[in-house]
Amino acid sequence: MTKQKDYTLPKKVELTKISINEFKSSLPDIKNSDESKSIVIANWLAEIIIKELKSGKFMFSQILPSKAEFAYLLGVSIGTMQHAIRYLEDLGYVESKQCIGTMLKDYRKPANVRKLTSKRDFAIIEIKRYILNGGFKVGSYLPSSRTIATIIGYSNNTTRLAIDALVAENILKRRFKNSKDNGWVVLSLDFDCPSGVNSQNSQTLVDMAAKDLEKIITSELKLGDKIPSHHQLAQRLKVSLKTVHDALQILVQKGYLLPRRGTYGTTVIKFPGSSNSSKRLEDKIFAPAKEAALYHYEKTQNHIKKLIAQNYEIGDKLPSIVNLAKDLGLSPNTVRTALQNLSKEGYLVFSRGRYGGTFVIDIPELEPQAFKWLSVNPSFAKEYQNLKEN
Repeated sequence: MTKQKDYTLPKKVELTKISINEFKSSLPDIKNSDESKSIVIANWLAEIIIKELKSGKFMFSQILPSKAEFAYLLGVSIGTMQHAIRYLEDLGYVESKQCIGTMLKDYRKPANVRKLTSKRDFAIIEIKRYILNGGFKVGSYLPSSRTIATIIGYSNNTTRLAIDALVAENILKRRFKNSKDNGWVVLSLDFDCPSGVNSQNSQTLVDMAAKDLEKIITSELKLGDKIPSHHQLAQRLKVSLKTVHDALQILVQKGYLLPRRGTYGTTVIKFPGSSNSSKRLEDKIFAPAKEAALYHYEKTQNHIKKLIAQNYEIGDKLPSIVNLAKDLGLSPNTVRTALQNLSKEGYLVFSRGRYGGTFVIDIPELEPQAFKWLSVNPSFAKEYQNLKEN
């Protein structure tokens, strides 16, 4: 059995960022090179990184300046810098993590950050498969990136990024200066490409995190238990909060978890691979988080409808979103969403400009509000059951 890799989850607040001024002393000659701009920039960065690491000026895990800062310094597009950083990562000098940045890594060691599997990574698999199945030999010419993109079913940009990665691995060699030009040369066939893997259906980091969460639920929790917080799960799985959120959504859709608003949190209502589910009454009558959120907006909408019906006439202008939020004790985003829904229902219209705002175009008729369960204490659920039986 393969030993699971020990990843780390870096904390941005604990990392130091390298100033862009450290790279201003000697800029690369982009115009007079036989390589593409992104490759020239990546090699230039690699030389500086190696030099400054040896001198002690740079340290591993420091964050590089942003792509926008490099783009402004070098007079290139952010897209070109994106390609350069990707290539630099393929060379092993940096590793990127969403919401953190691009960090210097020990190029003598494998990657230590668990990160999102990108379309480029899947495209690399497909290009390798195309080379092997297409009968190409060392020294053979490949067609243009556009042709390869059509063959493997990925976009031109993703395909070019994948080709640059294969150039960094010395599997391909560029025939021309511009990556958009026609053709690459096969340098090596010494690479792995699992024949049974369908890259279009391969697991992303979110899928892997969902599998890890299923194991945690099965081995450590019971039906009705509240799962750990997003932050705790992110630390344990060495992934970002966004990845945890997306992974939990997968388990919610599979029917394993029931998300609930507020301190009630998300609870286990079914074990993965099991037909048994929670029998608790509160789980049956408790509105899921998504429905509860919709009800939260519905309450706000009904309150604004009442406000309009009692205090405004057609053509009147409502207070600003900020003022409404302050008066109602809600967030501006909640009020904004409620107003947008009322606009779709035909009660309001928005106007831009100096004399713009939110105007009443129809007076709503007030209707009795339907009652929905939002939070159910287990003891209340028992009382509800007794009343229902009697």
